[in-house]
Amino acid sequence: MARLCQILLLRSVPRCSLTLTLTLILFCSCPALGKKKLYIGALFPMSGGWPGGQACLPSAQMALDLVNKRTDILPDYELELIHYDSMCDPGEATKLLYDLLYTEPIKIVLMPGCSSVSTLVAEAARMWNLIVLSYGSSSPALSNRQRFPTFFRTHPSATLHNPTRVQLFQKWKWTKIATIQQTTEVFTSTLDDLEERVREAGIEISVRQSFLTDPAVAVKNLKRQDARIIVGLFYETEARKVFCEVYKEKLYGKKYVWFLIGWYADNWFKIKDASINCTVEQMTEAVEGHVTTEIVMLNPETVRGASKLTSQEFLAQLMSKLGGKNPEETGGFQEAPLAYDAVWALALALNKTVGPLKAKGHRLEDFNYNNRDITVEIYRAMNTSSFEGVSGHVVFDAQGSRMAWTLIEQLQGGSYKKIGYYDSTKGNLSWYGNDKWIGSGPPADQTVVIEEFRYLSQKLFVSVSVFAGLGILLGIVCLTFNIYNRNVRYIQNSQPYLNNMTAVGCMMALAAVFPLGIDGLHVHRRQFPVVCQFRLWLLGLGFSIAYGSMFTKIWWVHAVFTKKDEKKDKRKHLEPWKLYATVGVLLCIDILSLIIWQILDPLHITVEKFTREAPKGDLDVLIQPLLEHCSSEKMTTWLGEWTASFLTLAISAGVVYGYKGLLLLLGIFLAYETKSISTEKINDHRAVGMAIYNVAVLCMITAPVTMILSSQQDASFAFASLAIVFSVYITLVVLFVPKMRRLITRGEWQSDAQETMKTGSSTNNNDEEKSRQLERENKELQKIIQEYLAELHFSILPTPPLKYQLSLNRSLP
Repeated sequence: MARLCQILLLRSVPRCSLTLTLTLILFCSCPALGKKKLYIGALFPMSGGWPGGQACLPSAQMALDLVNKRTDILPDYELELIHYDSMCDPGEATKLLYDLLYTEPIKIVLMPGCSSVSTLVAEAARMWNLIVLSYGSSSPALSNRQRFPTFFRTHPSATLHNPTRVQLFQKWKWTKIATIQQTTEVFTSTLDDLEERVREAGIEISVRQSFLTDPAVAVKNLKRQDARIIVGLFYETEARKVFCEVYKEKLYGKKYVWFLIGWYADNWFKIKDASINCTVEQMTEAVEGHVTTEIVMLNPETVRGASKLTSQEFLAQLMSKLGGKNPEETGGFQEAPLAYDAVWALALALNKTVGPLKAKGHRLEDFNYNNRDITVEIYRAMNTSSFEGVSGHVVFDAQGSRMAWTLIEQLQGGSYKKIGYYDSTKGNLSWYGNDKWIGSGPPADQTVVIEEFRYLSQKLFVSVSVFAGLGILLGIVCLTFNIYNRNVRYIQNSQPYLNNMTAVGCMMALAAVFPLGIDGLHVHRRQFPVVCQFRLWLLGLGFSIAYGSMFTKIWWVHAVFTKKDEKKDKRKHLEPWKLYATVGVLLCIDILSLIIWQILDPLHITVEKFTREAPKGDLDVLIQPLLEHCSSEKMTTWLGEWTASFLTLAISAGVVYGYKGLLLLLGIFLAYETKSISTEKINDHRAVGMAIYNVAVLCMITAPVTMILSSQQDASFAFASLAIVFSVYITLVVLFVPKMRRLITRGEWQSDAQETMKTGSSTNNNDEEKSRQLERENKELQKIIQEYLAELHFSILPTPPLKYQLSLNRSLP
């Protein structure tokens, strides 16, 4: 058109009249003459919660002026902006949207501003087949294509911060974060997206707090739950409230990092606010070192894009259009490049549709609210937009949201410093390496917890082991003594084979002291279950053999020597194999129960955790004490309350060892019942009773104490092991020392040997005893008969002759 005007003017000057020349000059000076207008309905919030229209409207008008002057973009059309002040209020926006739709002329595109207004407009636009292009909406909810099928925006979604945050978490090796948010839709949606992204990256959100107006409780909860890396999502006014509480709770410093939104004013923490009671100095101290992520809204590179302007040239023209207003006091100044590029995106998309529409027999000026074909072409052109704008490269994702770079800044010394950029489209992090920390580097994402296992005192273990070893030697001496003197009558009358079993059981119980004191300090964790098995089997079988043999003696003494008078003749029958069979039955029950237990529910290691302890010096380190236990899934079912002593096992209430408590109680009863019986068949049953009393008393003392002290390894081991040692020592001393003393002081083993050599008799000691008993009974019977005959003689018959008396005496047995 401009070239045509030049040709006409040159040709008309020498031969045309003045009137025609003036007409041509007027025609050429008004390039819009003859162009068809396309109307854009826009809502710019000039006031309200976000007065972004103050800078965005001038920048949009700048873009329209340049587009309308271009001959290569929409040469046959002129774009005109019809705009209203929405005040960022959905209610006001509803009225204005009605005016835009139901008053002439027809609008081909709608351009709302803030998120709440865009949500309303974009949801209603589908009913009029309108494309919606927003320049200032960041709500993640607007990315829902099913709800907003024709929505695009040059302002990236608030969720674009999240890939950058995740990238920083991974860079600084943080796997645990916390969040605090203001309860508004935009922040809730952003946080939901962040939660999904960090989960995919293997990062945990350990604490999630929210507040409506007062953040005091939420900040206290962060402090109480040891939050270190905290993402804050709230508006600027609420940010001041949050950090006033942060200062009060001391939730800042070298142990904490805060992530905030980067579109606050640079001096937001210095602005006086009547809703907080913190000074500027306190706020400055609390916010030091925090990191912000901000969408790059101004291209940092010197690139001439579609508008032929660099970002700096755009800013200069915008400042001139604003008439020298302070950018910090002008709403939407940061978002102004987005509004500028939104107009260019729309113009380029409309320009791209001219050819396809012409091929289908349509024109842009034919658009109406019922013509879906034109809307589809505009949608396709917008969806494939890709150009360089003053805000950077403009491209939309599948949800119609702008893909952009993210600026990463850190507050250092009271002012923000750029520390990097992140390109979410390519996943590239450009890092300057100038980040600064109050400590030596990025803090840990949580208090460093050092796990420290508690081990048994080695001095205690060695001391008890020495006593246990000496006890085993004492058991060997007693066993050797009993075997060597097994043919001595006094030893034979004490059932030496049962005493041998008692000595062996006592040695097994003492041997259990050694695995009882072995823990992770001595063996690897994989080998520890084997140690647990040794403990269980040595303690269980040691108790069965030692106590079972003593219980058998008391049982048979009671069974044989407490019969009624008419059954006293059964006292003569005490067959040794019955004694051994009784012990065998008790032992078999133990072995069978242990085998079933280990097959169905084998022992394994469980780790008990105690209250964390803070060491002196470094306050950011905690010691986590741990203690290893031998356990199984159903420990209480099998064993009752397990403790590390076979004495405790005796009174457990579990399936395996429950009957042993009954054996102890029954043993005490039998020992009491037989305390006054005197018999040579089992001549040490009183000593056995004393041993049973000893075991029972130690059980009643040790069992509850060991259960209470199970979490104190030294005390638990000391009580359990010393109870074993004392009970074994007392049992061996009570059963064997009196026998040794008697044989040594009386020399009974010598007299028995000499008597055997003189007589040469092969009759065993049991036969001699029976013979002597028969002789005594014979003499008593003769005496009774004589007394009876003498009494009968004096009362009835005359005295028989002497010859008859002698013959009568000979006939008596």
